[in-house]
Amino acid sequence: MTEQIARTPKQIGAAIRRHRRALGINQKAVGEKTHLRQATISGLEAGEAGIQLRTLFGVLTALNLELVVRPRTKASTDKIEEMF
Repeated sequence: MTEQIARTPKQIGAAIRRHRRALGINQKAVGEKTHLRQATISGLEAGEAGIQLRTLFGVLTALNLELVVRPRTKASTDKIEEMF
């Protein structure tokens, strides 16, 4: 998986969904690894409001991903959306 830029909950959810699918596992399996309901995984991947940071980091860990914080690039959110 290549690095992806995400600036919105929807974009990070989409990136997580793509990686999970690339691994060939379903939301239920991620839920079992993280002790979360499948509906919670679905909500995270959909970019729903109210997802706790603990939940996000649990899912990232289960999928062997990490969050990197860096200064923003000059590209607009619309341009980044086009990448998805």
